[in-house]
Amino acid sequence: MRIFGIAILVLAVVIVGATQARVKLPHIQIPAEAIAGVGSFPITNTMLAGWISVVVILAITLRAVGQSRDVPGRLQGFIEVVIGFFLNLCESVAGPERGRRFFPIVGSIFLFLVVSNWMGLLPGYTTIEVKEWRAPASAETVAVKKDVHLAKDDHAGKDDHGKSAGIPLLRAVSSDLNTTLALGLLSVLLTQVYGLRYLKGEYVQRFFNFREGPIGFYVGVLELIGEFAKIISFTFRLFGNIFAGEVLLAVIVFLLPWVAVLPFLGLELFVGLIQAFVFAVLTLVFMTLATTSHAHHDDSHSGVHDPASGHDQAHTNRAHS
Repeated sequence: MRIFGIAILVLAVVIVGATQARVKLPHIQIPAEAIAGVGSFPITNTMLAGWISVVVILAITLRAVGQSRDVPGRLQGFIEVVIGFFLNLCESVAGPERGRRFFPIVGSIFLFLVVSNWMGLLPGYTTIEVKEWRAPASAETVAVKKDVHLAKDDHAGKDDHGKSAGIPLLRAVSSDLNTTLALGLLSVLLTQVYGLRYLKGEYVQRFFNFREGPIGFYVGVLELIGEFAKIISFTFRLFGNIFAGEVLLAVIVFLLPWVAVLPFLGLELFVGLIQAFVFAVLTLVFMTLATTSHAHHDDSHSGVHDPASGHDQAHTNRAHS
């Protein structure tokens, strides 16, 4: 009987939401919208959301550090659990020395993505609207565009009812293709930097292999193409999942407001966490592979020299054996 009453209540809420609390379907577009600008440089809603995410991460970190105690509180304990998990993950994948070097990069990527993805689900990210910012144009440009777009200007910036259409003040950071592309470039670039730092000429020979004949050269070219493919994979995997989630939530809220959107919010929380974790772990794996020597298969010759610490892993292996 209680389940039947809950079902009736949920159905009533859905009906009321669908009839009395209808919301308009927001304008959906792939490029981020400009909400302000400095000169001719636009500041987009995803850029503002990214700054807010960074401020939130810094505020939580400073608060946790400021309240650091021998017996940790809830916030400090939660931060220590997250940091300990990723530090152990990095050391288990890349080894103690390289894992500690990769940890700040992997942890920063994960924290930024998970915070920005989850903040994109907060109320106000698509409902608070402002007027779109347009870069100032010269007098000659304005005169030319006035004649060309005169007929279109009567309906520009208006919705179906003739009212001025606004753009969201905030938008999920990862729903902007520029952001995911920048993160992908950063991940792959750092992979190359660490590969050159640890292996030097051996790392270059992976892509330009002239010693093993035509087959080795062909494999090197495939490796080089694979590095560019990583950027594309990073970019569109993260962008596609987060942007699709935003579109799904917008459509569900438009069709069935209130209760019907709650399961999808839970799903998007999970997707945001998984995408951040996958991006960070793939970065860790790629950097580990880039700094692992394949020239020798014997354990006693598998160490690589760390230019920063001057410690040779091969000598360590011999000492332990």
